[in-house]
Amino acid sequence: MAKLYFYYASMNAGKSTTLLQADFNYRERGMTTMLWTSAIDDRAGAGRIASRIGLASEAHAFGPTTDMFAAIAHDRAARDTGCVLVDEAQFLTPEQVGQLARACDELGVPVLAYGLRTDFLGELFPGSARLLAIADALVELKSVCRCGRKATMNLRVDAGGNAVAEGQQTEIGGNDRYVALCRKHFADALRQ
Repeated sequence: MAKLYFYYASMNAGKSTTLLQADFNYRERGMTTMLWTSAIDDRAGAGRIASRIGLASEAHAFGPTTDMFAAIAHDRAARDTGCVLVDEAQFLTPEQVGQLARACDELGVPVLAYGLRTDFLGELFPGSARLLAIADALVELKSVCRCGRKATMNLRVDAGGNAVAEGQQTEIGGNDRYVALCRKHFADALRQ
């Protein structure tokens, strides 16, 4: 039976790198994969997954109205898709997470979703909340805080490196906008 996996972590934990390695492993064994990334995050270019260590691959871009099940079913019929890999899974809608689960259950396609668990205020993203609720397997990828503890939080910072404690849930950025911290240092930064 195909499973829905949710690989989650803070920023800079290597989620995209791990996804691209999994894609390589499937393809190396002669299986066809289908890669997805959010249309919101176009830092690597539209429809492209790129890691900070230089790995990259073309991908389908999803938006809030993309019917993931229909797209996967169409691809499965045309190419016998062996696995679906989703980057930036926090930007999925709860309905799209249900569509991915349906692809596992009805089409027999495993889905590996990679994303952030929480935003810059420590709140769950809607897509991540749904993945945490219904995924068959939850896998935490580790990152390290400046103190050496496990980083679990994503602190948004301004141009001066100061903590940002308000704003839209989604603001695209990398190391220039976000710092992965342990819960203690995250809370300390927000209190300042």
